[in-house]
Amino acid sequence: MQLRYQFRVYPTPGQQIALARAFGCARVVFNDGLRLRQTAHEQGLPYVSDAELSKRVITRAKTTPERAWLGEVSAVVLQQALADLNTAYRNFFHSVSGRRKGRMVAPPRFRSRKDNRQAIRFTRNSRFTVLDNGRLRLPRIGDLTVRWSRTLPSDPSSVTVIRDAAGRYFASFVVQTGEDEPLPPTDAEVGIDLGLTHFAVLSDGTKVAAPRFLRRAARRLKRLQQALSRKQRGSNRRGKAVVKVARAHARVADTRRDWQHKLSTTIIRDNQAVYVEDLCVVGLGRTRLAKSVHDAGWSSFVGMLEYKAARVRHEALSNRTEVRDHRRVAVAAAAWKLGAV
Repeated sequence: MQLRYQFRVYPTPGQQIALARAFGCARVVFNDGLRLRQTAHEQGLPYVSDAELSKRVITRAKTTPERAWLGEVSAVVLQQALADLNTAYRNFFHSVSGRRKGRMVAPPRFRSRKDNRQAIRFTRNSRFTVLDNGRLRLPRIGDLTVRWSRTLPSDPSSVTVIRDAAGRYFASFVVQTGEDEPLPPTDAEVGIDLGLTHFAVLSDGTKVAAPRFLRRAARRLKRLQQALSRKQRGSNRRGKAVVKVARAHARVADTRRDWQHKLSTTIIRDNQAVYVEDLCVVGLGRTRLAKSVHDAGWSSFVGMLEYKAARVRHEALSNRTEVRDHRRVAVAAAAWKLGAV
């Protein structure tokens, strides 16, 4: 199983400049590749292959005066930017042809330099290294200070450096893990009914109150947003106000994620099987309850249950019961409690 471990990193001012340069180069390569394929499509030319695209927007571009600065960053960063573009096109084609299930995927779009979230990826070919002193050595960047909250189970295959809207930097490692030792089997099973008044109602009668993290922070967010609206566009003070709003939203998201991790871990440890109703969050997000629905974060919570069950119970929660009304929820919960399912 492939897992992703994310840690906070603290680059120096010089390293922040080097990372900003790498973010910009990756964005330019992505946009150049997208523009080249769009132009070929408009002119009726054949689809530009991945190899030809890499040759034209990276190899040849470095020899031109307009793109000579692409040689200042690691070549792996540029190649991974094109890999993201190829993946976006592949998902779009599979969605149009019906090979990809779910909602229709839109074609790739240009990346904006005004986007407050930027990311670059290094693979093993770039020879990034986790040093003995705990620092992360990246080519053309330097040795980054990492706050390790836990140890990696194996050598990472790639690392993604992320700068979020709040100005924080993270290193996200992808590692390959073997089979985890399963938890001792138990006879307990539980059904979960997700809601808004109560975040979750378990089949054993336990009710988990909805924390409403966004609602609780609404007053502070409103004050910060009002202060942002009074700043002149393009000014330095407006930029600082944007960061303050982003930090407030990041605090809400981090608190919600931490709470959901603790609740999902407790449920998986105490039960051998977990049954969750399959809610259409996209449809509910179009109603007047949209703010409360997104504040609850049902999809992320169910995703946590699924991957944690696959790790320690060796069975994923892919057979989620689709329930359409609260009456069937109550009947299903009673059946789970009695062991009929």
